[in-house]
Amino acid sequence: MATVELVLLQRVEKLGQMGELVRVKPGYARNYLLPQRKAIRATKENLGRFAHERTQLEAQNLKRREEAERIAERVSGLSVVIIRQAGESGSLYGSVSARDVADASAAAGFTVGRQQVVLDRPIKSIGIAEVRVVLHPEVTIPVRVNVARSPEEAERQARGERVGADAPAAPEPEPEIAALFEPGVVPEPGVH
Repeated sequence: MATVELVLLQRVEKLGQMGELVRVKPGYARNYLLPQRKAIRATKENLGRFAHERTQLEAQNLKRREEAERIAERVSGLSVVIIRQAGESGSLYGSVSARDVADASAAAGFTVGRQQVVLDRPIKSIGIAEVRVVLHPEVTIPVRVNVARSPEEAERQARGERVGADAPAAPEPEPEIAALFEPGVVPEPGVH
């Protein structure tokens, strides 16, 4: 299997740190790492240029990371509500995407791009889910996504109540004993 040798310009999750020489498949390099400017090809000229600019790149990376950490402190514990149509069983008609989470975060006052939202698995049912928002390759924050059919249902879910098909049915209120009998025929208590 052919591979391409690259030098990472920033930390890439599950691949390596800045400055590391890595071997990846050509498609991953061509379609993701090179266009996103996360890596450069490991040629003699590029290695020399990287060695010359390394301190400047590390300083820029440190500045961006500190900025991301400050933002993460300000918005820690962020929770967003997304209203969607769903069936009686609680399964959505469609799914919640990274764009939906980014839009809901913007409505809550925290602007993120959809590329920054990481969904480990698609959200396809009502309930509360945790997603990650990557502010910097080394800084991520958890965001609680409350998916509900209505704002009232979202409030109930936020309080910890179960909703949907798995929720316990509300108990029927006990009727007044007098309402069960015809007028004037209510039995005396204790008499059989």
